[in-house]
Amino acid sequence: MSYDAIVIGAGVNSLVAAWRLAAAGLRVLVLERRETEGGSLVTEEIAPGFRVDTARHDIGWIPPVVARALAVRGVALVRHDPEIVAPLADGGALLLSPDVAQAAAAIQQHSPRDAERWPEFARLTARLAGFLESLYGAPPPRVPGAGFSDLVALGRLALRLRRLGKADMVELLRTVPMPVADLLDDWFETDALKGAVGAAGIKGILQGPRSGGTAFLLLHHLVGGRGVVVRGGVGALSTALAALAKEAGAELRTGVEVQGITLQGGRATGVATMAGEEIAARVVLSGADPRATLLGLVHPIHLDPEFVRAARHIRCRGAVAKVNLALDRLPVFRGVPDEALAGAITIAPTLAYLERAYDHAKHGRVSERPFLEVRIPSVLDASLAPQGKHVASIWVQYVPYQGKGEGGRGKGETGEREAGSGKRGGSAEVDVGEIVMRVLEDYAPGIGRLVLHRQVLTPNDLEARVGLTEGSLYHGELGLDQVLFMRPLGRWARYRTPIAGLYLCGAGSHPGGGTIGASGWLAARVVLSDEKRGRQPVEADR
Repeated sequence: MSYDAIVIGAGVNSLVAAWRLAAAGLRVLVLERRETEGGSLVTEEIAPGFRVDTARHDIGWIPPVVARALAVRGVALVRHDPEIVAPLADGGALLLSPDVAQAAAAIQQHSPRDAERWPEFARLTARLAGFLESLYGAPPPRVPGAGFSDLVALGRLALRLRRLGKADMVELLRTVPMPVADLLDDWFETDALKGAVGAAGIKGILQGPRSGGTAFLLLHHLVGGRGVVVRGGVGALSTALAALAKEAGAELRTGVEVQGITLQGGRATGVATMAGEEIAARVVLSGADPRATLLGLVHPIHLDPEFVRAARHIRCRGAVAKVNLALDRLPVFRGVPDEALAGAITIAPTLAYLERAYDHAKHGRVSERPFLEVRIPSVLDASLAPQGKHVASIWVQYVPYQGKGEGGRGKGETGEREAGSGKRGGSAEVDVGEIVMRVLEDYAPGIGRLVLHRQVLTPNDLEARVGLTEGSLYHGELGLDQVLFMRPLGRWARYRTPIAGLYLCGAGSHPGGGTIGASGWLAARVVLSDEKRGRQPVEADR
């Protein structure tokens, strides 16, 4: 049987692409190697009755068209207040509300000067993030080699920039390349405030707050605002998108692993599965990351050697482990009221703390004092755990990817051992789960006694389990040289590839990880445009 389009993977971007293509009348097939859809956005049972977002618990910006469709499907997005909870070493806490006045009042207790500056900082970053949001709603223009339509797009971009006003335009150009630490040092004096806010600038990448371009990542994570969680877990979002794709007419097969993309005459003609089946299609879209797609599913003989070299150097440096806990009851964080525990509990007491944690990871070691973001979603949704009990989802950074064959699994489970950390050079095995518990004990004494079950997923485990190259949750670092019209590569940032009929639709393409469905929606838009024009692109967007 032949299809108009085959979509590889059933992550959220793939599902959105399939939905849009099927709604346009194309016959679409989605192939997913796992038994469930969602990719890294899944909610799974880690112990009987305990369900948690196993890989990622943050959702980021959702394009309005996707958000509206999810709302119709009954997906409940809940904004929690406070959105950031920063426990302090002295037993207090800094609670940052999405309400600017409330946040300023909380900061007032620590620094009247910072409280006075907070409203202006919040206004500026919201404006700059709003500018990025306007860029994320369309494919990036071609730079260099712009054609007429690209010149029009660049003109619109210049107009949006102009609308910021002279002062904010200068601030955008100044802020984007800055280290997030320098940006926050310019504005504030309170270490706890700078650490809590600055953590967003290094989230998910192997960089420290003193690294250039991390201020851009802070703005990226502010696109659409923060503090939104999915009731029922992120898996509810993936399930709804799968339902939308199926209702539009797409066919979804799970438990089918793609071995490679079939080609004829330099054009993608379908896929071959591990089971030996060959399925034909006019176009193929890959939701896998660019390296996995172009260096794994396509034989290098079909690609220019310079392109292969560039693709091999796309940075996918996994830096995040995930620790999930089943808890006997709600833990007590010193200085934090129980009702505030729905927020993102951020263990990043200072910028220096984050930089030291990065120092360990850049030398290949697991940080002994990592940055943690803890969410206890059962505070908002009791259905995730048995009555009176809770689950905790913990983002752990910095845990560097070990490389295949460099050691393997460490300890990590209480009960069934599912994953761990790994070894570094002949050193003793490092237990990521134990490191996390030691750090948490400083802020929530006795939390270790509440743990009924513990699951640990390192970057290596995320690669093996979810298919993320080097465990990169964003399908490639969101560095300044790998975003906008350079994502994933310069000249190849508009979802097309050197193989005619093969497109990228995952988070490795514009606008990247930390957004939900945007890459898939825009990739489908490009496919439909090419189909309408009968275009058979072999050359890059030159």
